[in-house]
Amino acid sequence: MANYYTHFSCLLDVRATENVEQALDVYRTLSRELESEGVSIGFVASVDSERSATTLWIRDEDHGDPEHVITFVRRCAEVFNLDGLWGFQWADTCSRPRLDGFGGGAHVVDLATGQSFDWNETSTWLAIVLDGGDPYA
Repeated sequence: MANYYTHFSCLLDVRATENVEQALDVYRTLSRELESEGVSIGFVASVDSERSATTLWIRDEDHGDPEHVITFVRRCAEVFNLDGLWGFQWADTCSRPRLDGFGGGAHVVDLATGQSFDWNETSTWLAIVLDGGDPYA
């Protein structure tokens, strides 16, 4: 049996030290909401004091869900009135060689609006290109 994983590691600057604990509260609230639905949040958020006292380090816990990360970042952007573009990338891997076991993607969010600015998911992109289509159409 093969095990599938989604790995990522990224940063989010919440721009003020007083925002850090509140951002971690946003994380805990989202985690409880997902757990009530029987789903794990699948990532850890903590202060990345090596870089800045206002930066959160967001990373998978063995396997994570990029959508949960995006939801968390959007909520933080709304609470702290963040702006600019923020993005991250992930890798999909598998414990055994499987045709559908590898890929990844990237997602960029406009923090001011909470809207997706752009994204790419490699397995979809590859399928479209191999089928003769234009993945950017």
